[in-house]
Amino acid sequence: MPESIPSDTKDTPTPSENTAKTRQLLGMKGAAPGETSVWKIHLQLMKPITWIPLIWGVVCGAASSGEYTWTLENVLKAATCMLLSGPLLTGYTQTINDYYDREIDAINEPYRPIPSGAISLTRVITQIFVLLISGVALAYVLDLWTGHEFPTVTALAALGTFLAYIYSAPPLKLKQNGWLGNYALGASYIALPWCAGHALFGELNWKIVVLTVVYSLAGLGIAVVNDFKSVEGDRQLGLKSLPVMFGVQTAAWICVIMIDVFQAAIAGYLIYINEKIYAVILLLLVIPQITFQEMYFLRDPLNNDVKYQASAQPFLVLGMLVAGLAIGHAGIH
Repeated sequence: MPESIPSDTKDTPTPSENTAKTRQLLGMKGAAPGETSVWKIHLQLMKPITWIPLIWGVVCGAASSGEYTWTLENVLKAATCMLLSGPLLTGYTQTINDYYDREIDAINEPYRPIPSGAISLTRVITQIFVLLISGVALAYVLDLWTGHEFPTVTALAALGTFLAYIYSAPPLKLKQNGWLGNYALGASYIALPWCAGHALFGELNWKIVVLTVVYSLAGLGIAVVNDFKSVEGDRQLGLKSLPVMFGVQTAAWICVIMIDVFQAAIAGYLIYINEKIYAVILLLLVIPQITFQEMYFLRDPLNNDVKYQASAQPFLVLGMLVAGLAIGHAGIH
């Protein structure tokens, strides 16, 4: 006779269940319903997986300042800016986006906290304001800590929260337009944390602002990847995402071209400022990125979007750091 299953293992989650719960907690596609801890639900709304690029942007900004040194104070200052850019302001952005996207999510991702009824709208609104106020207050603390005459970090935080609001909320709701919405998202993920990190340790000037704004055009391509998971809901509700406007395959090509072309443009700029070794490294990082684009994304953008991001995006973020180090080395600060 077959052995009976021990009673203490009957309710043990399977590996697939654990994976689904982890994905849900991180705010990733392919999660599963059923979370009951209200604090985990609050964290899920903040989508921790999306904090990483902004935290990395602070690192790139510190590198481009050319003045970062490994002192305890600088490490603490950088870590505080990462807390500002990641959990607080990105958490605010993701929460307010989920609040205004609850009808779309009911179609595309019904397991999300709001459409599934796992959390009340009152709690969601409270979270939005707590993260907003905490973020702006911490930005002002960083300005005082750094001794800025003009509150640069606070201004960047205010701009970021404003962009997050008009991206998600009517009447503007920038995400209704695939170009404007995705560029606003790209700028928020690249330009704003980079400028904040740079301002903490160096003098933020127009050259750095322009460079990060241009780099954000590559970020537009990354932002488009997120639109493929919600094509059906966007189409039903009249949102003009690029996959809806141009079709899935054409939008996939627009996405990869934007990423690759503007990274190559940054490499060209590095050659212009005589940082040729850094330029070569940046171009070499684009090669495996193109490989994964062809291997995964261009073949099946609807099903391979997450796999593509996991395999190709690390090369983009490493390229950002290479560019930051080059700018710091060249003394453009």
